[in-house]
Amino acid sequence: MARTATTRKTPRKSNTARKSNMARKAKSAATKRPAKKASARQAPRRAKAAGKPAPAARKRAKQHFTVSHHQEADFKTDGLRAYALYRDLGIAAATAGLCQAHVIRFLGPCTDEVRKRHYHETELQLVYVLKGWMKNKFEGHGEQLMQAGSCWLQPPGIEHTVLDFSDDCEVLEIIVPADFKTVELVP
Repeated sequence: MARTATTRKTPRKSNTARKSNMARKAKSAATKRPAKKASARQAPRRAKAAGKPAPAARKRAKQHFTVSHHQEADFKTDGLRAYALYRDLGIAAATAGLCQAHVIRFLGPCTDEVRKRHYHETELQLVYVLKGWMKNKFEGHGEQLMQAGSCWLQPPGIEHTVLDFSDDCEVLEIIVPADFKTVELVP
């Protein structure tokens, strides 16, 4: 027995009906999203709802490679304080002023000139003791004895005082930005 295939013709829908049907399917698909954790969904929405624009990327100056090898002749008296010798490591020039780094060699004895209370208007100031020791007093943190291997971060504007240092004290100091202001405080 031979079978014959029959096809059933359905009447073609109008363009308006087809568009309406497609809109319903799209709406239905949009409401039937797979379940996600609420926290994963809400975090991005909150950020957008706040209306805060994304932070602008800081335009950075071009940096170039530099190296500074230790030479005694590089220690100069042209630094921030007259009671210390400074060895500029060339970082300010290499970073177009983004940062500076220098080795500070303190000259004794520690006098009242050294002990003046002050603060620096910086974004970052990090100090690492290379040799010897120094004693400082920091606002809200009291006296601190820093020895070879000690490292500290001085937050912007923290008032501090150098109280004393050893005859062989040397520190590495890194400061952002390279050009910053020091404010001496009147007792």
